[in-house]
Amino acid sequence: MAAVDSFQFLYREIARSCNCYMETLALVGALYTASKAVVLVRDCYSLIRLHFIPRFVNPRDLVHQYGKWAIISGASEAIARAYAGELARHGVCIILISPDVRSVNDVAKSISEVHGVEAVLVEADFTRGPAVCKPIKDAIGDKDIGFVVNCLDSSLDVSRDFLDLSESTVWHILNNNITTATLVTRLALPSMAERQRGAVVNISYGGCSRPSPRKAVLSASMAFLDHFSRTLHYEYGHRGIFVQSLVPCRVASQGEEDRSGAGWLVPQPQVYARHALSTLGVSHRTTGYWPHTLQFRLVQCIPEWIWMLGYGVLCRST
Repeated sequence: MAAVDSFQFLYREIARSCNCYMETLALVGALYTASKAVVLVRDCYSLIRLHFIPRFVNPRDLVHQYGKWAIISGASEAIARAYAGELARHGVCIILISPDVRSVNDVAKSISEVHGVEAVLVEADFTRGPAVCKPIKDAIGDKDIGFVVNCLDSSLDVSRDFLDLSESTVWHILNNNITTATLVTRLALPSMAERQRGAVVNISYGGCSRPSPRKAVLSASMAFLDHFSRTLHYEYGHRGIFVQSLVPCRVASQGEEDRSGAGWLVPQPQVYARHALSTLGVSHRTTGYWPHTLQFRLVQCIPEWIWMLGYGVLCRST
C-alpha cells in the first residue's frame, strides 16, 4: 500500500513539475498550426489573385500598355506559336524568329488572316555567330516593340549522359536556348527601356526547380532562363519593363491529333497561352496555369533524394 501511495505521490510531483513544459509545448504547437494555416490562406489567395481574378476583369489594352509589336523567338515551339496567336488576338503585330522560317510560314499566314495583324518572318540561326543579329535589327527598325517572348527549344530534349552528347549537340542546345534568348532580349530592350514600357517573357520548364540527370545541359538552360528573367526584373523593373519567367509543366503538342492525352493537367497550347497571358503584369515568376502551380508546389515539397530516386526509376522505364 505504501508503494502505491509513493507512486501516486511521485506521479503528482512529476506532473506538477512538467505542467509548465506542457503548456509551453502546447503554445508552440498552436503557433505552428496557426502559421501553417496563415501560409495556406496566403497561398490560396495568391492562387485566386493570379490565376482567376485577371481572367474575369475587363480585357486589357495590351498595345497601349506595352507596345504594338512582339518578337517571338523559338517560334517553332507549340507554346510560342500559341502565345503569339494570343497576343495577335489582342491586336499585337508579330515578328517570328526561327532558324527555319518554312516551319513557321503557315503560322504567320494564319495570324495575319485570322487576327488581321502584321506577321513578319525572320530567319536567324544563332549557331552561326554574331552576324545573325543583323536581320533581327533590320526587322526591329523603329517599330514600337512591346513584347519579347523567348521559348525553350524542346526539340533538344534528349535523355543522354553528358559525355554521350556530341559537341554539335551541346552547341545547338546552348545557342538555341541561352544565346538566342540573351541576344534577342539585348537587341529589343534598349528601345523598350527608352520608351519605359514593355514586357519580356522567358518560357522555360518547371523541371528547372530540380536537377534532371541525363539532361544536364538542357536542365541548366532551363535554370538560366529562369534566373535571367528574375535578374532582369531587378535591373529594369523600375524602368517600366515587366519581366516574367514562365515555368510551365507539360503542355500538349499543338500538332497532336490524339487529344485524349490532353486534359486539365496537360492543357492544349492555346489554353495554356490564354491562361499565361492573363498573368502578365501580375506575377514575375509563375507557371502560368493554376493546375501547374499545384504540381510545382508539390514538387518543391518533395525532398531532393526522393525526387532523384523517382526520376531514376522513370528514366529506366523509358
